[in-house]
Amino acid sequence: MSKKKKKARNHKKNEITKGIFTVLEKDRNKTFNYKEIAARLGLSNTEDRNLLIKRLGQLKESKRIEEAERGKYKAIGPNKTYHTGTVDLTGRGNAYIVVEGLDDDVFVPYNKLNKAFHGDTVELYIFPRRKGKKLEGEITKVLERKKTEFVGILDQQKTFSFVRPTDFRMYTDFFVSKGKEKNAKDGDKVIVKLDDWPEGGDSPTGTVVQVLGKPGEHNTEIHAILAEYGLPYEFPEEVQRFADTLDTSIKEDEIAKRRDMRDVLTFTIDPKDAKDFDDALSFEVLDNGNYEIGIHIADVSHYLRPDTVLDDEAYERATSVYLVDRVVPMLPEVLSNNACSLRPNEEKYTFSAVFEMDPKANIKNQWFGRTVINSNERFAYEEAQQIIESGKGYIPEGISIRGEAYTVGDDIVEATLQMDRMAKIMRDKRMRQGAISFDKVEVRFNLNEEGEPTGVYFKESKDANKLIEEFMLLANRKVAEFIGKKKPKKTFVYRVHDDPDQDKLMALNGIISRFGHKIDFKDKKSISASLNQLLEDVKGKKEQNLVDTLTIRSMSKAIYTTENIGHYGLAFDYYTHFTSPIRRYPDVMVHRLLQHYLDGGDSANTEVYEKKCKHSSDMEYLASSAERDSIKYMQIKFMQDHQDKEFVGVISGVTEWGVYVEIIENKCEGMVRITDIKGDYYIFDEKEYAIVGERTKKTYQLGDEVVVMVKNTDLVKRHLDFSLIGKHGE
Repeated sequence: MSKKKKKARNHKKNEITKGIFTVLEKDRNKTFNYKEIAARLGLSNTEDRNLLIKRLGQLKESKRIEEAERGKYKAIGPNKTYHTGTVDLTGRGNAYIVVEGLDDDVFVPYNKLNKAFHGDTVELYIFPRRKGKKLEGEITKVLERKKTEFVGILDQQKTFSFVRPTDFRMYTDFFVSKGKEKNAKDGDKVIVKLDDWPEGGDSPTGTVVQVLGKPGEHNTEIHAILAEYGLPYEFPEEVQRFADTLDTSIKEDEIAKRRDMRDVLTFTIDPKDAKDFDDALSFEVLDNGNYEIGIHIADVSHYLRPDTVLDDEAYERATSVYLVDRVVPMLPEVLSNNACSLRPNEEKYTFSAVFEMDPKANIKNQWFGRTVINSNERFAYEEAQQIIESGKGYIPEGISIRGEAYTVGDDIVEATLQMDRMAKIMRDKRMRQGAISFDKVEVRFNLNEEGEPTGVYFKESKDANKLIEEFMLLANRKVAEFIGKKKPKKTFVYRVHDDPDQDKLMALNGIISRFGHKIDFKDKKSISASLNQLLEDVKGKKEQNLVDTLTIRSMSKAIYTTENIGHYGLAFDYYTHFTSPIRRYPDVMVHRLLQHYLDGGDSANTEVYEKKCKHSSDMEYLASSAERDSIKYMQIKFMQDHQDKEFVGVISGVTEWGVYVEIIENKCEGMVRITDIKGDYYIFDEKEYAIVGERTKKTYQLGDEVVVMVKNTDLVKRHLDFSLIGKHGE
């Protein structure tokens, strides 16, 4: 027998073996003869049937199946081959199923998906593992759909329509019958709702529930990004009505229940274009020479009451979404921009952490509770930075958010300078304890009135930003400590960050060694110190964004949970989110629990809060994914107007289908397809993170500087393709 025929026979044998287990495992209490199994597997020719009979005999002999009575077979023992998992679909239509408790993901080929989509929770049958082979299985049932609404393009026929999903992981289109198009026109971008996928049907059936507009138009694409992640961009009418009827006036009887801090020097420091100010700082010099510093947070929970439509909506959203050209808020404007915004010269209800600190930033006393404040000043980061750098209260025109030069009082200058000094002490202490300093460059766009990008700039974190960051970290840490150390243990919401994965760190070390850097694996503190040194060493260099990104990816993901394991990245044993309840629902939960325990309440239900934490973490991930997609969209839009320009970029990724290049001057990333590179046939070298010319041996490697031009921009698919001109400097 030829090698080819032998290979084909072995493949058929393996397929029949999988089929036997599938049939027997699906109905474990029933027996089947070879004819019934053949019928279920669609084996009609004599050769296949004979192979089936032979395999049944072999599997019986090796005690992998049971012959219950002559010629009738059934599965052996308890079912250990069915599992529950989550579908991770690839762009090629196959899937890997993530099963809790299994070390390896289970590969499922396209023809065994059984109508499952990306993210679905499924029942999975795992085939007996062959030596040296990866785990393989088939999906037997969809237990829960991750989503039932999908973004796509309407393809209109005379008597029906199809919707072609824009998500590259969706392997099927939707059949939409006449009358279910919701007035959508051919070529419109729409949201289609999954109705059914009938047995034997080639495609699922659906109904168009929303028309987003024409593909490529700005609002259409931004709304499509939100829709792809199931994120809303408007509040339901009943929620808006409820919010509009809230009494947001400041009452004397409510003030009487709170610590009155209206006469203490208080100010906010926020981005220049901020609409909501949810945190303020107060500063007072005490008679003993110490300082009383207050971190005051908008008391959202005073207005946002449990078991209301407003609270239900805030919980479902769980977070505000910061897209490149707009904010989709967690709370309606009456709260986010008005009642809960700590605007200057307005009395506001707040929840505060107040600390007595000595000049060396040691905490002598602390207090937590509800307060009322009246902010004296609103500063932009640029204005606070001017005070720190000059040591004076004069803020020149151009730096001022007021558009004119002005002077602030000595008391505010003194407060800013002292708090900056103390923030630096606290930051140094954190770094010595093993905190990691991620100052990743953030891309921002200058937009015109139509939302079109006119330029790119990079957000920089200076002393003023770090001043606010340190005092917010202090409040978050101390609130978590205050509850976390209580005996008996109290249920609470923590923000945790696990230790990094060693395998990912080893892979990172392999990449950064190409740039002359390395990680010290001696112990936990050495790893943190060398990571900080790495992030410092790459500042301003061509590989900075690449190294920053890869380092962040090597870290575990921070999540919300009731189980405190500490925060690796910040080097804190206790940490929570207390300081942003306008834009994060977990902070609202923290406020409620803190007040509940201050009032002497019993420990809250752990199971209930763990479920809420999981939902909040999931929604945070969706929001950050949408934010990344909106930046990618705007980068492509920006590059549309630069098609004839050559750019110097860094190779930021290498795959078997091409190399990714990030342009140095604007951080826009696109792909050079391997088939488009002229002059040679290039082969992917996985170990070297490179592609190598078969004839010339020319190499393009991760981190190389290259020159590229824009080849194609696709706003709908959010693809940016480059043409490779060559290596920079050659």
